[in-house]
Amino acid sequence: MADTENAPPAARVEPVWDQARARGDEPPAAGTSRASFGISGGDRMMFAAIAAVALAIGIVNAFSGAQDAAWRGDSYDIGRRLFWEMSSIAVIVLLLPILVLAVRRMRRTPGLAAQAAIGTIALLGFSTLHITGMVWVRKLALWLAGGAYDFRFSLATVLYEFRKDAVAVVLIAATIWLLESRRELKSTAVASSTPPAPPQPSSPDLIWLRDGTSRIRVVPREILWVASAGNYIEYSLADGTRPLIRGTLAAAESELARFSIVRVHRTKLANLDRVRGVDLKPSGDFELAFDNGQTLGGSRRYRPAVASLGSRTAPAGIATVDQPVPHKQS
Repeated sequence: MADTENAPPAARVEPVWDQARARGDEPPAAGTSRASFGISGGDRMMFAAIAAVALAIGIVNAFSGAQDAAWRGDSYDIGRRLFWEMSSIAVIVLLLPILVLAVRRMRRTPGLAAQAAIGTIALLGFSTLHITGMVWVRKLALWLAGGAYDFRFSLATVLYEFRKDAVAVVLIAATIWLLESRRELKSTAVASSTPPAPPQPSSPDLIWLRDGTSRIRVVPREILWVASAGNYIEYSLADGTRPLIRGTLAAAESELARFSIVRVHRTKLANLDRVRGVDLKPSGDFELAFDNGQTLGGSRRYRPAVASLGSRTAPAGIATVDQPVPHKQS
């Protein structure tokens, strides 16, 4: 058998230095976000709603067409009319993402002329793909059933299908536009109703030291000195703890320099803000005394690094580079 009817359309491990997040919290894991024109779960729900409406319209159209044919004395043949409708609707549903992307592009494009150009391109592309897809679906289905389908390709036939496609595109695009507007209004309302976060108290820069699954949060002032220990770095903290972190002293030096933690020996860094005195040796080497009673030796090669201590305001009884700490007489 040969069918010629055209169906109507329906509608390594190293220390990690954390400055930007100075609140004292771990840096959050990176998340993912969809692109501006991506397809989300909400979009799939929208597609399902439009497909349901189109399916209902298609069924009504099929029964109405069959009834009209019966009143004219033709065959009722509801099965054939349902096939025309469903083949067209299936292709329309598959092409819905094109209309969603076109509407979103139009909403983000200023100027009526530019929006009209986007709409025209979307309509022509949609109609071309719809007609082509619908025809091949019907040809394949009827070929599998042992029949044939003749689209009767002509300018009049194409214009007939394009006219119906234009109406369907306008209705579907208007629905998508309204749904997008409602979604934006809802997002704006939620954002405006959310009270602003209270200002957080300022806090000093914090450092996260990580070694495998071990993580230690440190305030830079609590670091007294840092020393190289083979493939590790030893941090001496004011509370007496000495965590070992895999890394290099050079890397630690470059990161800690902004906290006045400088190199005083080939294998040592010292926190100058915690130094309360300097004992200069005849050899040119020196010894630093920290405010918690600990001491650390420095080499003459790095003596210029502690020269700035002489210009700092020191509390009473604290020696500087220019004022060596007096030795007790035995």
